[in-house]
Amino acid sequence: MLGLSNGVNTKKHFTLYDSRFTPPAQEGLWPGGSHPSRGKTMKYGAMNFPIKPLLREIEEIGEMGFDYVELTMDPPEATPQKMLGQKRAILEILHRYGMGIMGHLPTFVWTSDLYESLRKASLQENFEALEAASELGIEKVVLHPGFITGLGKFLLDKARGYAMNSLEAILKKAVNLNITLCIENMFPQAHFLSQPHEFQSVFEIFPEIRLTLDIGHANLGGGKNRSSEFIRLHGYRIGHVHANDNFGKEDSHLPIGAGIIDFEKIMKEIKETQYDETITLEVFSKDRDYLKISKEKIKKMWEAL
Repeated sequence: MLGLSNGVNTKKHFTLYDSRFTPPAQEGLWPGGSHPSRGKTMKYGAMNFPIKPLLREIEEIGEMGFDYVELTMDPPEATPQKMLGQKRAILEILHRYGMGIMGHLPTFVWTSDLYESLRKASLQENFEALEAASELGIEKVVLHPGFITGLGKFLLDKARGYAMNSLEAILKKAVNLNITLCIENMFPQAHFLSQPHEFQSVFEIFPEIRLTLDIGHANLGGGKNRSSEFIRLHGYRIGHVHANDNFGKEDSHLPIGAGIIDFEKIMKEIKETQYDETITLEVFSKDRDYLKISKEKIKKMWEAL
């Protein structure tokens, strides 16, 4: 929860992540087999829908009993400027419900685009989001790596090089603000960082980065869910988890149990890494009862392991 003084103090009473990081002793494991979050209690969060008024979204998440909100920093209702304009009210709501807060950097920007002007504008949006996150006391954020679209699909090496340059710039900004950056595995149509083996070079080049394991994304593109391979190779890097269901064809963000994903198996594999930080339920059904039910199902699975 957040401790407030006159509604504006952002000092946390619990931390949503553990910033200690040491290179792994072996594949998928921390030295001695211990993940940095070992001994913590799992926190369960939900996202605001950025087309809806932000304060009401946070209130609804609090009313459903979530531990934290993952603040998606997207227009029209959750731009950095609008968030900062509502800073006092946001912190008061978090305090009222005893919730923590983390962030999700802008989703629909183009950090790998062949147009330099679009890359620069996209970077600026990420920088402004990070600055707003810091003002709100956020210590951990999720980043979508660059989508490769248009003619970039014919020049993948060049587009991926631009994406890596952008990642370096965003990471540098995050580190300067003492914010941990968790990069998310994408779906295959993004043409960048959707496969477990692609992350090895990223983690070698940028040792400060952690992984947001998106279980739904790992189920897309045909074949078996890639979550198990992500956990085997990069379990020690997991800093956050996104949980939602689908049928393997579309990123449909269904309630847990409404698709084909074997969550009990994946939760067991995650727990075996001794990860115990944050899981955001990315369930976007119109009826939010399904979001609350999904939290209860995942929590019950986790606690039964």
